[in-house]
Amino acid sequence: MTTDSPDRAAPHGTENPAPASADPPSHPLLGALLDAAAGRFPPADGGVTVLPALPGGLECSVAFTGHAVVATALPAAQVRAHRPDGFGGSLSPDFLRALAGPGGWIGVVDATLAGRGAGGPARLRPLAGAEDHPRVRFARELRSDVRVFGDERGLVALAAGLAGRTELSVELHAPDDGGHGRGRALLGDALTLVPAGEPVFAAVAPGNARSLRAFLAAGFVPIGSEVLVRPDRTRA
Repeated sequence: MTTDSPDRAAPHGTENPAPASADPPSHPLLGALLDAAAGRFPPADGGVTVLPALPGGLECSVAFTGHAVVATALPAAQVRAHRPDGFGGSLSPDFLRALAGPGGWIGVVDATLAGRGAGGPARLRPLAGAEDHPRVRFARELRSDVRVFGDERGLVALAAGLAGRTELSVELHAPDDGGHGRGRALLGDALTLVPAGEPVFAAVAPGNARSLRAFLAAGFVPIGSEVLVRPDRTRA
């Protein structure tokens, strides 16, 4: 089992919209993600909104229904020269390689899921001795404020993830055979770590059907798909 809006409704061709308030979110993409979690999506016009790069040297391409958002340090005109679109083109291998550069790292295409915190008394305790776990190491490479919880079923990483969103990932200590529901139960307990009603996100590989089913059963809903990129454009 795995994890891993200023001018949101701008017309086709809008580039680098400015924050709408004096106290903006960590990154303007966060507003689009929070809007989508609340059921407010960008227009399905095939357009691509270009935003500044993410903190920490990361970039991304996020696809909603009929509209994409690309966060990158590249000029918007250069991004558009590669002809991405909101109908899947922003996640094409050729476009992602152009975004990453010849030596850049491209993550996997994940389904973007959104849920809500349950609040109440936390049903999981902090988990000690998990710093070397691959799930935790991976989370620390891409996220900040990583906190680890768990019990005999598995571990949960809660962190500030893409664009500063609250992000949840889980991993069972042993595979679930699909009939015991341990992943779903662990996710339900993990949601008590998030204040009631607060949006929480997860990125799940679509091919990991067991994990995807567990998140859906725990109340998460799909809002789009995403790819993280760590560019290296130093090589010609």
